[in-house]
Amino acid sequence: MFISNNRQKYLLLPNYSYVCKKQSHIKTDILHIADLKNHFNRKGGFGTNEIAEFYNSFEPNLKKTTLNWRIYKLVELGIIQRIGRGVFALGEAMIFEPEISVPLSKMYNDIKGNFPFIELCIWSTEVLNEFSLHQSNRRIVLIETDKDTNEAIFYFLKEQYDNVFLNPDRVLLEQYVFDIPNVIIIKPLISESPLQEVNEINTITREKMLVDLYCDTDLFGAFQGNEMRTIYSEAFNKYTINSNRLLRYASRRGKKEEIEKQITQITGNNGE
Repeated sequence: MFISNNRQKYLLLPNYSYVCKKQSHIKTDILHIADLKNHFNRKGGFGTNEIAEFYNSFEPNLKKTTLNWRIYKLVELGIIQRIGRGVFALGEAMIFEPEISVPLSKMYNDIKGNFPFIELCIWSTEVLNEFSLHQSNRRIVLIETDKDTNEAIFYFLKEQYDNVFLNPDRVLLEQYVFDIPNVIIIKPLISESPLQEVNEINTITREKMLVDLYCDTDLFGAFQGNEMRTIYSEAFNKYTINSNRLLRYASRRGKKEEIEKQITQITGNNGE
């Protein structure tokens, strides 16, 4: 799942495609996908213990870390889906689509109407309440767009809304922003950010949300430490996370190794 640096040597081999196919075949074989589908075909839902029993029939001494990795891979491949905490069903992946409220949609369309050619992403920290242990009453609307148009959008929104801030630093956040229950923050959009369209509104994906929470410690100070681990765990428990897309974006932000380590601790992936 995670590509180690050691595999880079295969790029120099003439039979590289063969090696990759062989490795992929081996990984698929140890998942016993056909047998698993047949085993759970008549069950509407099944738990982690039942999956463990299934794999123990092939490997009696299967490690828990290996089991966790196989479950994670089955979800990522769309073989099984999470339908609750520790409960699965055969089927496609669970997709995270943040709710786009009417005010958020209006704000997005107003901006696009006046700046039609910019790349724009809008979302609210309210979506984090689904994953966090402590529910927050503070709402931050984040508008991310091309760095060159940040200032123009800032002045455009200030004519219509209160409490609009342009890429505030730590001092401004702590002294002013965090004391206000509802604020709008405009910040640069990182190039190649993983986005999705929900109801014709360009917004975050779960991969972008997780990486940004980890990287933007000043802005998301309330979600660090144990809260961060809770959010990551809940996101991986409830939805399918595209690890390749997440790590590619984490690399863009210079945090790939740190975030990969955190994911490994959560999913139990041992690089099998």
